[in-house]
Amino acid sequence: MSEPRILIVEDESDLLRGLELNIKADGYEVLSAQRGDEGLETALRERPDLVVLDVMLPGMTGFDVCRELRRKGFEAPIIILTARSEEVDRVVGLELGADDYVTKPFGIRELLARIRVRLRRHAPAIGNAILRFSDVEVDFEKQEAMRGGTRIDLTGKEFDVLRLLAENRGRIVTRDRLLDEVWGYEHYPTTRTVDNHILRLRQKLEANPSDPRHILSVYGEGYKFVS
Repeated sequence: MSEPRILIVEDESDLLRGLELNIKADGYEVLSAQRGDEGLETALRERPDLVVLDVMLPGMTGFDVCRELRRKGFEAPIIILTARSEEVDRVVGLELGADDYVTKPFGIRELLARIRVRLRRHAPAIGNAILRFSDVEVDFEKQEAMRGGTRIDLTGKEFDVLRLLAENRGRIVTRDRLLDEVWGYEHYPTTRTVDNHILRLRQKLEANPSDPRHILSVYGEGYKFVS
């Protein structure tokens, strides 16, 4: 499974390099451009999974790039970066088709969290919201889980953790990403919270929780689901 591709359109070289390093470190492929017109051309040619788009750009403004992308049928999420704090600028960006905005200066963890949330919301849902593996069947819409024909009680957060892992099957999902998307980047518990939920999921769903076949640990990085 290929990793999502993120296009960064930012004319400040130092900021661009920092964003490239951090976004790559979070497991994404990265494309970049330093002019608005180049960003527009790259987005239409490469069809990235998400665009991080500065407003103040040479060639074309970020607002113009956003407008043109939507006019030409580009549907992937767009996150606007702006040094402007006026509400009218944020409203303009959203009305032109942006999905979210981050005001400079910003923390990289917040931006990464917003990228993850937007990618997750834009990703195709699990077919029929049903997950089957081994002797387990999970219905995410009904919030019901069965193992070997017997109902298993999962908490709401356990359903959310399992669904995020299943939507990224075969890919590593970091503890920080789980915290961001399940608990929310504004209300951080600790990474130990993630580990405890994984432990309980294994106890409930794995035939041998001490030697799991489906909910796997990736040392120093996080977890992944394999079916």
